[in-house]
Amino acid sequence: MIRTLIVDDEALARGLVREYLQTHDDIEIVAECDNGFDAVKTITELRPDLIFLDIQMPRLSGLEVLELTQRDHGVIFTTAYDQHALKAFDLRAVDYLLKPFAQARFDEALVRARTLLGQASTGVRALAAQPVGKLERLLVRERNQVFVLALDTVACVEAQDDYIQIYCPGKTYLKTQSLSDLETRLDPALFVRVHRSWIINLAQLKNIERLAKDSFVAVLHTGQQVPISRAGHERIKALI
Repeated sequence: MIRTLIVDDEALARGLVREYLQTHDDIEIVAECDNGFDAVKTITELRPDLIFLDIQMPRLSGLEVLELTQRDHGVIFTTAYDQHALKAFDLRAVDYLLKPFAQARFDEALVRARTLLGQASTGVRALAAQPVGKLERLLVRERNQVFVLALDTVACVEAQDDYIQIYCPGKTYLKTQSLSDLETRLDPALFVRVHRSWIINLAQLKNIERLAKDSFVAVLHTGQQVPISRAGHERIKALI
């Protein structure tokens, strides 16, 4: 049996998927979720073989669920995105069902999913590591908790081996991600790479202090001091 999870914030949409699955005897629906937070918890606990995952949901999107769970296989997206937005999915060879979809198209996606069951997909892995579009917030998962960080609360980010340390007023968060990956998804007009190990939020910059002839530090409103490389100093000057 293929253990299947249905994730969609609309009850009618979940019901349609459930109805279409009734004709497939090898499918067992293990759970349904109507929001991204429950989906993250359920995927972690139940480890379903197959997930029908809505992209547009309140609280957490389907892509954010993918990022937080690092799911790299057994995902069929259900979406109302327009065709232009779907080009990003086409390029990564990820299967999706464009709402409203009929039984025939649904069955076609299921046939493909069966042939790839349990196999890691480079497309799904790529979306989990670097979802489509610029970041609107940062997501951090610590044990059973998911933290949603507004970008304007992030003072700076530091590279630490395979992790990044995210500094917010009064608290820091550790996340598995490279600083370079994060940099590509941040607005360069707001966040600047000032050092090979540091990115700062320009809105949090209080002043720049010279330590030596070619040595500078960024002083943030939080009081934190961040080293600035020569190249980083040039980037800041170009923006401010």
